[in-house]
Amino acid sequence: MLLELKRIYVPPGQRVLLRDVTWQELESILEELGEHRAARIAYDKGILEIMAPLPEHEDNKEIISDLVKALLEELDIEFRCLGSTTFKNQLMAQGIEPDQCFYIKNELTIRGKKRLDLTVDPPPDLALEIDITSRTHPNIYQSLKVPELWRFEKEKLQINILQDGHYIESQESLNFPGLPLIEVITQYLEQSRTAGRNATLKAFRFWVQQSRQQKN
Repeated sequence: MLLELKRIYVPPGQRVLLRDVTWQELESILEELGEHRAARIAYDKGILEIMAPLPEHEDNKEIISDLVKALLEELDIEFRCLGSTTFKNQLMAQGIEPDQCFYIKNELTIRGKKRLDLTVDPPPDLALEIDITSRTHPNIYQSLKVPELWRFEKEKLQINILQDGHYIESQESLNFPGLPLIEVITQYLEQSRTAGRNATLKAFRFWVQQSRQQKN
């Protein structure tokens, strides 16, 4: 790169677009940026976006992620949470770093693997994007064949399910069928802001247990 990336400052909530970025340049940029950083990237056929999230974005991400983990634990479902791992496919010239992602049905397939290659490994079963006002890339997730994409924006959760190569909005989750998660996740996220994280997760776990008993 002619301009060293460390000289580029991206203010929280803002983004930088770089055009005509080759795959080799993308690999170099990712190496230079490193893994332990706040910024997220999205790459779509030569266009690279680097975005820095706002602090409240991180709060929402952490609580929603904790709720999903608690749900999986209460349902006794093995999972692997990979955070904002870079998922990319050179053949499609696309890559993305979700705010959070989970391997659920395919957890066993990638169990123990330190590096994933979507040309041979399955994509995550569930990806999460928070506050997507400036950063919305469902086309990349579609191309990478992520079965389920949650998008949380303006205090609303939207569940998108992949069907015939395109996302359709759904009222329930593919991974958690029969649960009214659109309303419940939002409700407990809001509750966490007044009741605190631990009290909220305890209440949420109780709700999951009650829901399981009612289904049985």
